[in-house]
Amino acid sequence: MALNFLKRGSMKGDKVGMMNALRANMSAGSIFRILTRFFQLILGIVVIGLYAQDLRRAKKANVGYDSKWMYATIVGTLGSFWAIVCMLPLVKAWFLFAVDFILFILYVAAFGIFGKMYIHEDPEGNGGVKRMKNAVWILLVNMLLWFGTFAYGAYTFWKYWKGRTTFTGRAPNHPQMSSA
Repeated sequence: MALNFLKRGSMKGDKVGMMNALRANMSAGSIFRILTRFFQLILGIVVIGLYAQDLRRAKKANVGYDSKWMYATIVGTLGSFWAIVCMLPLVKAWFLFAVDFILFILYVAAFGIFGKMYIHEDPEGNGGVKRMKNAVWILLVNMLLWFGTFAYGAYTFWKYWKGRTTFTGRAPNHPQMSSA
């Protein structure tokens, strides 16, 4: 009982180690944000893999690239890149929520293009059509993830924009400061 400070791993004079600082700054929201960005990264890579193999096949056959498949591959690449940027510790991704909105719109367009082509298509044993039908649902999940991060970023931006600060004159009174 008397040595409870040893369990917590810190004393008043101790330097804060990297793990203690990480533990102190990791909230449930931070973990959820990192996991969401990780899923966006993984699904972006999946989109690249699903659509780029058709581009590679077209190159081997000396046939021109289809712009729809190039568009989906580029959207997957942009989404993966932005998810990596947003996972960096010092990036306030909620401040740049407009980028999430742009990626959401890009995924909506990709889902619309390929959904119109493949949702009602009967694969009839064709592996390529079956793969593209599955890819459409991957685009839908990506679209929903990007909308979720956009909505969260917009809400957080609005919350901090309307927050109380010293500079706006709406700061809360601090008991330590007022008693001095």
